[in-house]
Amino acid sequence: MRRVTQSTEAAEPVRVIVADDQELFRRGLTMLLTQEPDIEVVAEAGDGVAATELAASMAPDVVLLDVRMPRRSGIEACKAIKEDNPSAKVIMLTVSDEEADLYEAVKSGAAGYLLKDSSIEEVAQGIRVVADGQSLISPSMAVKLIDEFKQMSKPERNQVNGLRLTERELEVLRLVAKGLNNREIAKQLFISENTVKNHVRNMLEKLQLHSRMEAVMYAVKEKLLELP
Repeated sequence: MRRVTQSTEAAEPVRVIVADDQELFRRGLTMLLTQEPDIEVVAEAGDGVAATELAASMAPDVVLLDVRMPRRSGIEACKAIKEDNPSAKVIMLTVSDEEADLYEAVKSGAAGYLLKDSSIEEVAQGIRVVADGQSLISPSMAVKLIDEFKQMSKPERNQVNGLRLTERELEVLRLVAKGLNNREIAKQLFISENTVKNHVRNMLEKLQLHSRMEAVMYAVKEKLLELP
């Protein structure tokens, strides 16, 4: 969540680490992001180990990770970063449109998954979205994720043991699965946006999951949700 200073009451820039082993791409992306007044690139990393170490020492708001990097993959780095600093948001920014990479990224706690052909405006907006507690995924990858959801929801519904989500939390989860953001959910359920954030946080804690996308995948797999 972007912080607010007491003196100016203006939102502080979102602090970002950019990690990619392709130096030309990394430097170019950093240069373009520095043009955004509400985004501050605080460090760059050329491999997964450096990204993990920088994330631990600098406590960024958002980390952009390539999936394939030397020494430690982006997915492995994502796991390590989320273990060290659960509040840090991770966006996978990659050329890989493989379903397996997408699913592993979601399970590792990534809050976003963007392809490298995304525009700088899309990347910058993605940083803002995940910093505000939302999830983000490239449209082409979203189709693949929905297809996987449908495959997981095909077997007959079974009772899920040990799950203690409230009816309201299930309502919120169903709306999250439809792609609604916190503001839209609040409007539909006639509750405050902060209340929605609390429900989402409680859901993740109860399910012991890291992100909204992972919660939806879990819920569909366990037959709590059905997709058309």
